[in-house]
Amino acid sequence: MLEDTFGHTSYRRAFELADVYGVGFEEERARRQPLRVAIIGAGGVTQSKHLPAIWRLRTLWEQVEVPAVVKRNERDGRKVAELYGCRWYADYLDMLANEALDGVIVASPDDLHYEHTLACLERGLHVLVEKPITRSLVHSEEMCRVADEKGLVLMTVANKRYSPPYRWAKKFVVEGPVTEPAMYAGKFNLGYDYVWLLEQGTIHIFDITRFLMGDISSVYALGVNKYNRNQLGYPVDNITISLQFTSGSVGSIYTSATALSFKPWERVEVYGNKSWLAVEDQFELILYDEEVGPAKHWRPAIPNTLIFDEEFGGFLGMIENFLQAMRGIEQPVVTGWDGHRAYELNVASHLSMHRHEEVYLPLNPAEADEEARAFLNQP
Repeated sequence: MLEDTFGHTSYRRAFELADVYGVGFEEERARRQPLRVAIIGAGGVTQSKHLPAIWRLRTLWEQVEVPAVVKRNERDGRKVAELYGCRWYADYLDMLANEALDGVIVASPDDLHYEHTLACLERGLHVLVEKPITRSLVHSEEMCRVADEKGLVLMTVANKRYSPPYRWAKKFVVEGPVTEPAMYAGKFNLGYDYVWLLEQGTIHIFDITRFLMGDISSVYALGVNKYNRNQLGYPVDNITISLQFTSGSVGSIYTSATALSFKPWERVEVYGNKSWLAVEDQFELILYDEEVGPAKHWRPAIPNTLIFDEEFGGFLGMIENFLQAMRGIEQPVVTGWDGHRAYELNVASHLSMHRHEEVYLPLNPAEADEEARAFLNQP
């Protein structure tokens, strides 16, 4: 249902229908099957991204209700429940036992994704789980297998796939002019010293890399701990990763935990035959498709009261896709298996730094988990 705009009200609505904010009656959405989706975990990403996106969808006549949220901390849980008119539970099992649901967004801490997702799948509920899908390849593989066996939707949060600059980049790779790309480059800076560099930050770039370029056959990563600033004891703070794609293309990712976070921090480039594109900070798309003509730029006009963060950031499109997949109307743009493969790149990078050699995919999940834990000095 998202029209091909760059995060703002569609031209048809703004000019033809005189509906400048795009909130007029939408018959197609209003006729959709009503769905009830609870949220396990009501922290920062739920309060600032998931719930606002759901409420923006409701404003656009989407038939979805959030009957309950789960948050261990009573003060924070009651705050969210009061804001959004839903019930608060401290225990997710109590919520699952007492609520009639169609699906669940799992936005709990990473180490609980496996437990919470499996509990929902075993009850026949569709799941959208935050990134990384888990902190274990064994667990993520099991989650995907169970969802497949039960015929349930399992999606992983990969909101950048739905963000307009990356959606347009994908279109240019599929339809031209940057078809059959030969080379890729990705950059991700993360200046927060309380976040895991790969698992909680660069994992987004791992997913976008596969989204634009396809599967990866081998990884060679080098990392240093130059400044030892991470509060979590992460073993490296700057990493370069060389990639070989199954298509025969090549690429690289470089990522830093000692850069600045409030300065430009993300850039992706895709090189085709006499054409290439760049996405800068998930904000601007630049297409270079001829030697003598001008570059083509797409970016929102700022300030502009018609730009909606929920759509531009990708959360609105992702949640709508989740709802439509639950209804059997659309295929997921990102699956649980995509989340598994993105995390596999994460683990392969750990293994490559640990071994000081190229690592080939796919990995053996159990062996890879054990070796990655050793690299991270985890029990």
